[in-house]
Amino acid sequence: MFVPCGDSAPNLKGFTLLMPAVSVGNVGQLAIDLIISTLDMCKIGYFYTDCLVPMVGNDPYATAEENSTELSINAEVYSLPSKKLVVLQIRSIFIKFKSKSFCEKLLSWVKNSDFAKVIVLSSSHSSHCDDLQLGGTPFRYLYTPSMQKNVQNKIKSLNWREMESSPCIPEIEDSEPCIRIPGGGITKTLYDESCSKEIPMVILLKFVSEGDNIPDALDLVEYLNEWLYIIKRSCEDNHTRSALRWKIPSSWRLLFGSGLPPALF
Repeated sequence: MFVPCGDSAPNLKGFTLLMPAVSVGNVGQLAIDLIISTLDMCKIGYFYTDCLVPMVGNDPYATAEENSTELSINAEVYSLPSKKLVVLQIRSIFIKFKSKSFCEKLLSWVKNSDFAKVIVLSSSHSSHCDDLQLGGTPFRYLYTPSMQKNVQNKIKSLNWREMESSPCIPEIEDSEPCIRIPGGGITKTLYDESCSKEIPMVILLKFVSEGDNIPDALDLVEYLNEWLYIIKRSCEDNHTRSALRWKIPSSWRLLFGSGLPPALF
């Protein structure tokens, strides 16, 4: 499934894998874009899979005319060895009934690569929040049992809120409680499969609505940065100043299209 750019697969043992879930508002994917762009990560390979809708386009992180013609596809892998960080970016939706197959193949690669941990950036419909979730922070986390002893103390010190259980059938209050992530795409499947396969995984998500979700992506990477310190933080940072530290990819100029043609008027 993973195809390296070079002649041999890189040694990723002990690295942290960051990846998005294709979820409401594409918040996870936008957040991953910010991380790749800001850290100027190098592409080390791609995923060859029939589970995603095929796509090809120009390099979304091009910084000059010379590399603007390089091509990108639907699932690519980037790395920053100095931080022992690997990032998988997913750029298209799943083909119907193939998302579970993708999760199984992905987690098999995770096992074979011997990653230290996997962090999934995701989002969930704010319109589906219950009364308890409507109060306080819109951010939530989940971690698998094999990850608990590694992050429990750190997360407690950050005062983060764990994703609450809610009735499996929302219309029936007495139904068995479970973790529900409406609009979260493969988030729940990845979490369940990682629990059963004893893969150390953390899910970080935000409750959002569809629209201009760039502010949500900036919020999510700041949330992640509280834990991983991907870029330097200052105790004096306010939201505006910290947002300026993240490098906006060149492809975001066309995030909402190329504008209205003057001939229209």
